[in-house]
Amino acid sequence: MKTIAFYTNAGKPGAEETKTRLAECARRAGLAVADAAPGAGIDFVASLGGDGTMLAAVHAFPGVPALGLNLGSLGFLAAVERPLFEKAIADIAAGRYRISMRTMLSAKVVKADGTETALPDALNDVVITRAAAGHAACMEVEADGAYVSSFLADGLVVATPTGSTAYSLAAGGPVLTPGSACIVVTPACPHALASRPIVMPDTAALAVRAVPKSASSPAERLAVSADGGAPAFLEPGDMVAISKSARKAPLAELEGHDAYETLCRKLGWSGRFPGVSAR
Repeated sequence: MKTIAFYTNAGKPGAEETKTRLAECARRAGLAVADAAPGAGIDFVASLGGDGTMLAAVHAFPGVPALGLNLGSLGFLAAVERPLFEKAIADIAAGRYRISMRTMLSAKVVKADGTETALPDALNDVVITRAAAGHAACMEVEADGAYVSSFLADGLVVATPTGSTAYSLAAGGPVLTPGSACIVVTPACPHALASRPIVMPDTAALAVRAVPKSASSPAERLAVSADGGAPAFLEPGDMVAISKSARKAPLAELEGHDAYETLCRKLGWSGRFPGVSAR
């Protein structure tokens, strides 16, 4: 018998009632229901909330396939909508799903004295921003030891394909399909029209550090966070190293899941033009 846990954002209206109803649905379908706490023997975790809740579930249950049930607004990760909740649980019980192994990012702060502090692996993105409001930061980026560019911006977003529809997209980055073997570096509010996102192979090892904007100004203090978690801080002379993690996040996708349909639905794309038939 497979065991499912429900990871719930209690702040969402009706979340607890929905959890109770779906737990009973799971039992009727032949699943055991566990408490939403990390532990051995859990085969699936169902996230009840928005994309933030889904990210929290992935971090709370590392290596456990996660399914996102959307109680939020947009919901790329939490892609299953309310009318399909009970069907989704039944599909999981019946084995009508596949596992999509998603790229994660590893990040660590390397201090000027050589000491290192690792951040949690990120499913969506690693974000480097200015630590003080009101000041743009100049950030130098290297890939595999080669200089890429310096960005004068409010921040930089280094996103996985999964995270390309989150902060990176809002900052003007491209949409990457989930299976893409690449990452994207997107400047947030750059102070130059020529600054553009850069798509790189996911084998690239990145280094980001603050550099002075001019000979008369010091480098800015930076903050770096993984998947919106607690930030670590970089003083001038420090560096953040970012690379593909050895760990991947297993996301459950139900039969019939179509990443392109989800994009069209979530982003409000209009679809085909009148008179153009589907193949």
